[in-house]
Amino acid sequence: MEEPCIVPKGVALGYARVSTKDQNVESQRQQLVAAGCYDVYADQGKFGATMTRPELGACLRALQPGNTLVVTKLDRLGRTVRGLVELLGTLKDRGVAFRSLTEGIDTTTMQGRMIFGIIASVAEMERELIRERTMAGLAVATGKGGRPPSLQPHDVREARRLRENEKWSLDRIAEKFKVSRSTIIRALRQDGLAGDGYAGKKPATSSREPTHGQST
Repeated sequence: MEEPCIVPKGVALGYARVSTKDQNVESQRQQLVAAGCYDVYADQGKFGATMTRPELGACLRALQPGNTLVVTKLDRLGRTVRGLVELLGTLKDRGVAFRSLTEGIDTTTMQGRMIFGIIASVAEMERELIRERTMAGLAVATGKGGRPPSLQPHDVREARRLRENEKWSLDRIAEKFKVSRSTIIRALRQDGLAGDGYAGKKPATSSREPTHGQST
């Protein structure tokens, strides 16, 4: 790892990035110089999600307490709010300030710190949503959550009555409750119903069966 360059205390360092080699980083560089940056680091052909951004790494190593990191836009540092907040939190712990020219964020001012607090709150909400979705997915995978059952207890009781007393076919019961035949089979199995047709076999009744109403 190369040694970080020594920069004067209190100066600002700029960071610029473009996603493709065809794009020109010069516009960002000029804005950063005009904003008073002592030096500008630039990565070219690096996507925001790319982990290896050598010039950003060099810039972060060069920053010392009392320095300021300046970018033209927040998305030059990354694509996710969470990643951005984590980076800015690290800079804050190191005593390094931050400025974003387009969004007007400057953590050396009260307004800038307030905006950073809002961004941090959004990142926290993003983490909570991800955690909730993850827990919901695990619950579904382990059978402890997810969608409510297709048939409620009273539906299962009615399906059992139609099957045992009215001798309805599984297909006909499924059509009545607008579910699949396999759903009816599972519900009746869990409800303790046994006999022909319960495990998927057709009951020993006439093949001609009225479509609606009771069987004859």
